[in-house]
Amino acid sequence: MTRFPFRRFQPRPRARTRLYCFPHAGGAASTFHGWPRVLPETVEVIAVQYPGRQDRYQDALPDSIPELAEEIVRNLETPFDRPTAFFGHSMGAMVAFETARRLQPRFPSPLAALFVSACKAPAEREPRGLSFEEDELRAYLHELGGEGARALEADKELWQLAYPVLSGDLRMIDKYEYAAGAPLTCPLIALGGDKDPSVTPADLELWRDYAIGGAELHVVDGGHFYFDDSLPRLAEILAARMGQLPV
Repeated sequence: MTRFPFRRFQPRPRARTRLYCFPHAGGAASTFHGWPRVLPETVEVIAVQYPGRQDRYQDALPDSIPELAEEIVRNLETPFDRPTAFFGHSMGAMVAFETARRLQPRFPSPLAALFVSACKAPAEREPRGLSFEEDELRAYLHELGGEGARALEADKELWQLAYPVLSGDLRMIDKYEYAAGAPLTCPLIALGGDKDPSVTPADLELWRDYAIGGAELHVVDGGHFYFDDSLPRLAEILAARMGQLPV
């Protein structure tokens, strides 16, 4: 049984593989609510719920991405009982990467694969220099686009609920500093949209330096939140790669 802070929207106890999904800044586990419908029965989707949102609204926000990764590792049931991969989008890719690092240093890694989506490689990240004022964050979200940003623009009450979480997450990203260490021993698959204003295909290529278990790059049609419109294509990539994981 998966422990807090994980959410199974569609339990698949007999699934061959398991995919933990890490949401973007300001995002929540509900981002992945519909993913089981587009992935095969052989994949069980488990969404990570960060503190400070939805049913964890009263839990304090973490101070840093490494602190958040530590909490997740403490709650993971390891060793995994089936081939298990992580998928992280944007900030979620950084959290998934730092979580994966903490499942090593033993070889082989208990993690079967790491999918990093719409995110620059760790050592390439630089502070954005945001002031975290509301108007500035609204403009930043508008530039990134996506269904979530449009919903926040249209609903003032929703924005008031989301703003503290979003600003807290972006502060964590801004102060993140990569600590050099051993590369991951599991395969790494980098994904992104060809129209993403913040992460280019060249940025995604740099993830190859962070894994010695092999690396792949997939660029699909769309912007930073490319899966709003290209979820079936992303599901094809995930399903094919998950189907290749050794038992």
